[in-house]
Amino acid sequence: MIRAMLHFPQGFLWGSATSSHQVEGGNSANDWWAWEHEPDRILHGHQSGEACQWWAGRWEEDLDRAVDGHQNAHRLSIEWSRIEPHPALWDEEAIDAYRTILQGMRSRGLTPMVTLHHFTNPLWLAEQGGWANPKVIGWFERFTRKVVGALQDLVELWITINEPNVYIYSAYVEGVFPPGERDLRLAWKVARNMVRAHAAACGAIHELSAAARVGVAHHFRDFSPLRPGNPLDHGLAAFRHSTFNELFPRALREGRLRFLHWREQVPEARGTQDFFGLNYYTRERVGLDPWRPGDILRPGDYPEQADVSPTGFIANEPEGFWEALRWAHRQDLPIYITENGVEDPSDQIRSRYLVCHLRELWKAANYNWRIWGYFHWSLVDNFEWERGWTQRFGLWGLERETQRRVKRPAADLYAEICQANGLSSESVSRYAPEILEALFPPGPPTILE
Repeated sequence: MIRAMLHFPQGFLWGSATSSHQVEGGNSANDWWAWEHEPDRILHGHQSGEACQWWAGRWEEDLDRAVDGHQNAHRLSIEWSRIEPHPALWDEEAIDAYRTILQGMRSRGLTPMVTLHHFTNPLWLAEQGGWANPKVIGWFERFTRKVVGALQDLVELWITINEPNVYIYSAYVEGVFPPGERDLRLAWKVARNMVRAHAAACGAIHELSAAARVGVAHHFRDFSPLRPGNPLDHGLAAFRHSTFNELFPRALREGRLRFLHWREQVPEARGTQDFFGLNYYTRERVGLDPWRPGDILRPGDYPEQADVSPTGFIANEPEGFWEALRWAHRQDLPIYITENGVEDPSDQIRSRYLVCHLRELWKAANYNWRIWGYFHWSLVDNFEWERGWTQRFGLWGLERETQRRVKRPAADLYAEICQANGLSSESVSRYAPEILEALFPPGPPTILE
């Protein structure tokens, strides 16, 4: 049998990721809790409810599972509505609770990466216009200062905003996130405010913590033309890339914000990242129908023969991950993969998906690109926003009625990868033998450094 090992850099962070609303349970003071209780907002009427009971203390056993799986890092988020349930009124007990979680991570040898905004807003903020209100810039900086001031001795890696492009698109273009708007002008206002809020928060973090490193978790969607020979499809793919993928990074790289026909200079945002957080799940093929110009922002499709997840939500397209890595490398910053994974309750595709994507990540690291860590989405099944509980991304499954965790085979595969700091042909032969020769072509025994 082929024997080879694809090694990752020394000191590489191997972890998993969660977010507060998706795992904590009982986040009743934010806009998502209210949204879930409105009819027809969430698939099948699902609600987050108790989620994974992290706020009740089950974070301890789940982090133990991460450590047993040889992970050395974890990405989590702080729930704004818990810290500041009313404007400028702080819940010190909630801050202490997060401090306990972070201390628990540190004592287990897990390096924390903390996200300050992961889709949810306090109800008081939503009632005052949310991210469309320019006052949010000061409010977010105030929240950031409170959190970082209280926790900076435990955290060096900070994410200000998770997937701002997804938030803008989902909440203000597609309307499937609260507040459920479909208004491009509002989307532009939100983009302006988010960029400025990130810049203000980044400045505050560095002021409070000399050791801090700050980034944004950018969601990259690889858009390819549905008909490769069709210039209209090529044009649409380029347009979607510029509008969706480049919206935030361009502003933070160049100090220029551009969305559709709107333009604005934001010089205070230039250079406000110490690392580049990259979220990647799949690529999609887009085609332009000149008779239906209103469809230019609708989701694309996958090929009929694509290796897709059970609900068809994600296709196993590691070539798209390579394009995401090339794009991230051009930002000239160290890169953390802050999310990557696939929904798969029966673990039919997850192991194959994982090793195919890590093969691309190893290639990037082997080019001496600054790839510093990988956070798998997710540690345990959790509430997946407008899709409710219909998608299962966890290395560990969750039985909602009993809160019982069930280890999936991919959890053992990932544990082997984390322990070895690399991907071995032996692991692939055990967990994804159908792609062994594709990842490790036959040849003399070798060790690839």
